[in-house]
Amino acid sequence: MTRRRLIIGISVAVVLIAGIAISRASRKAPLSSSSDDIPVATVKRGELDLRVYTSGELEAKDSVTLSAPPVAGASLQITHLLHTGAVVKKGDVVIEFDPTEQHYVLEQSRSELHQAEQDILKAKSDAAVQKAQDDVALLKARFDVRQAELEVQKNELVSSIDAQKNKLALDQAKRALAELEQDIKSHGTTGQTGIDLAQEKWNKAKLSMDVAQQNIDKMHVTATTDGLVSIEKNMTGDFFFSGMAVPDFHEGDQVQPGTGIARVIVSSEMQLSAKVTELERANITIGQPAEIEFDALPGRTFHGTVKSAGGMVQRPFWETTSTSRFDVAIQLTDADPALRPGLTAQIVILGSKNANRLYVPRLAVFQKDGKQTVYLKKVSGFEQLQVKVGAQNESRTAIEGLKEGDKVALIDPTLPRKSSSSGSASPLGGGNL
Repeated sequence: MTRRRLIIGISVAVVLIAGIAISRASRKAPLSSSSDDIPVATVKRGELDLRVYTSGELEAKDSVTLSAPPVAGASLQITHLLHTGAVVKKGDVVIEFDPTEQHYVLEQSRSELHQAEQDILKAKSDAAVQKAQDDVALLKARFDVRQAELEVQKNELVSSIDAQKNKLALDQAKRALAELEQDIKSHGTTGQTGIDLAQEKWNKAKLSMDVAQQNIDKMHVTATTDGLVSIEKNMTGDFFFSGMAVPDFHEGDQVQPGTGIARVIVSSEMQLSAKVTELERANITIGQPAEIEFDALPGRTFHGTVKSAGGMVQRPFWETTSTSRFDVAIQLTDADPALRPGLTAQIVILGSKNANRLYVPRLAVFQKDGKQTVYLKKVSGFEQLQVKVGAQNESRTAIEGLKEGDKVALIDPTLPRKSSSSGSASPLGGGNL
C-alpha cells in the first residue's frame, strides 16, 4: 500500500511539472497561429493630443442676496423689480417697495417734532418768568431781613417790649428768606425738568423721523456689486406640495421684512463644474485653456481656464459604479449676459501635445496579472509582451517597448471566440490602424 501511494505521488508531481513547463513555453512562444480573424493595429509615431472631453454645469461662485428691508410694521409691497438676467452695476436699483406707510410715519414724527420744539420754548419761557419772579421775591426778602436787622440795632434805645418785637421780626424775616431760597431751588429744578421733558420728547420725535427717513431710503434696494439679477421663488404662501410650480417674485407681491427677493450673481466669478475620470485627470493641470459650448447657446464658443482640479476621488455613496471621478472647476474668461447659473455645457480642455511619440489604440493594451500587456503579431501568431504605457487620451496610448510599424492585436487572442459561419472578421473590426 505504501509503495502504491508513492507511485501515485510521483505521477502527480510529474504532471504538475509538465503543466508548468508547458505554460511557460506557451508564454514565450507565439500564440495560436490562426490569427487571420484577429483585428490588429499598427504602431505609429506622431503627435499625441491630450485633449479632455467632458460636460459640466455653470454655477455661481459668489452672489449677494437682496432682501426686503427689516422695517417694523406690516408687509411690504413690491412696486418695481428687475427681471432675471438683467445686468446691473453697483448702486443700480433692483427692487423698490411702496413707501406710503413710511411717509405717513415721517410726517407724523415731523409734527411731533414741531410740537416738541414749541414745548421746549414754552418750558424755557416759563422757567425764565419764574426766575424773574423769584429774583424779585428774593430781593424783597433780603431787604426785609436787612431792615429787621437795623431795627434790632435800636433795641438799646427802645423799650424791652419793642426790642423783643424787633427780634421776632428779624427771626421771621430770616425764616421767610430761607424758605424762599428753598422754593427758588425747587422752582429751578421744576423748570429744568420741564425743559428736559420737552427736550426728550423732541429727541424721540427726531429719532422717529430719522428712522422713518431711513426706512424710506431702504425702500430702494440697490445692487452692492456688478453682476446679473436672479429672482428668487415666492415661498411666502402657507400651502405647498411636492411638484408644485412655485412662481418667482413679481411686482405687486406682498412680502415680509427680511424676505430674500433676488440675488445679484457676480458674473466675473461664474465657473463651470465638471467631473473627469482618473485617466483624464492625469492629463489636466491648472491653467490649461478650455473651449466651452453651452447647450442653450449652440454655435457659440466660449473660453476659460482650468481653475482647480481635485486631488481626491468624489463618488456619492449612492453610485454603484467603480469608476473614479475627479472634480474640475473651469473659470470663464468670456462674460455674456446670456449666461445663467445652471446652464449645461460641453467642454474641451486643451491639454498639452506630445510630439514624436509611439502610440497604439487604447484597445490594444490589456491588463494581464496587473501588468500592461500587448499582443505583438508574428508570422505564426501573437506574442504576449509587457510594455510601458505613457500619456493617454480618449483613443490612443503612448507606449514604450515596441517599434514603429509593429502590429498589435485589438482583442485578446487568448480568449475563446464564437465561430462565424460566414467567416467574417470580429465585430470589433480593428483592421490595420
